[in-house]
Amino acid sequence: MPDQSVLEQASELTRAGEPFALATVVWRQGPSSSQQGSRAIITAAGELRGWIGGACAEPAVLREAREVISSGVPRLLLLGEPGQFGGTVPDGMRVVPISCQSEGALEVYVEPVVPAPHLVIVGRSPMAQALDSMASALGWRTTLVAGEEFTAADADERSMVVVATQGHGDEEALEQAVLARPGYLGLVGSRRRGAAVLGYLAERGLDSGQLDRVRVPAGLDLGRTTHQEIAVAILAELVQLRASGGLAAAWQPPAAREPHESPAEAVDPVCGMTVAADSSGRPLTHDGQTYYFCSARCRREFETDPAAHARKESRC
Repeated sequence: MPDQSVLEQASELTRAGEPFALATVVWRQGPSSSQQGSRAIITAAGELRGWIGGACAEPAVLREAREVISSGVPRLLLLGEPGQFGGTVPDGMRVVPISCQSEGALEVYVEPVVPAPHLVIVGRSPMAQALDSMASALGWRTTLVAGEEFTAADADERSMVVVATQGHGDEEALEQAVLARPGYLGLVGSRRRGAAVLGYLAERGLDSGQLDRVRVPAGLDLGRTTHQEIAVAILAELVQLRASGGLAAAWQPPAAREPHESPAEAVDPVCGMTVAADSSGRPLTHDGQTYYFCSARCRREFETDPAAHARKESRC
């Protein structure tokens, strides 16, 4: 995949609010199938788009990228045999041993790309429009939708939803927002009005745990204010919750909240490289145990004296 296509896909994922990692080859030692400046995207589901290296480098980069997406912290990787780098490896770099027949090596920078917060504002009041403008100025992704047009499909667990219909179908809009289970849900209105709306939804059988999470009134309590100041109060509450970790569900990427099941891995008994424990790992069963290999060469070497390599693995 050309680098331009990789960057275009990165832009598409960012607009869609999908977290991913961007891997860039910053140095190579030939022979290597990769080139300096090569880029690839690794999605939260572990899909690689682009080219970062051959069969030796790719599994290591995928494994490291999943951890980068989860932690949100970038990594600079040195892929190769530790002896290739001697004592010159700077602090902060991670050496990932790989055994490659080409004896090449790579330095790869893997950075997380976490999407901007998604704020859904339900309503068309002056306050809703002011909040939309202010949140956009912070670089947040905002969706401004009329109450009668809003559905649970307009938000998800990573969204923050503010219902500002202000008497025009509050119950229907809030019911849809509750069904979306967003990371934050606030209703603009008085406590008395909020109690009436929540009581109505409770009678309709909505989950009480989700209703208890609705903030009424939304925003910091600034007393009697203008609609612009109400928007400031709501935005201030969201920023405050973010800084304190109170918006963890809305701000963390899916990989950090609900780690996907990582593919099974095994250690090549010949070279010590971590490989996929599936059909791509060239499985071979010896004495009732299945071994996996990074290459046909390692598999053939194991077959020449399986007992010796099996003993070596057991000692490790």
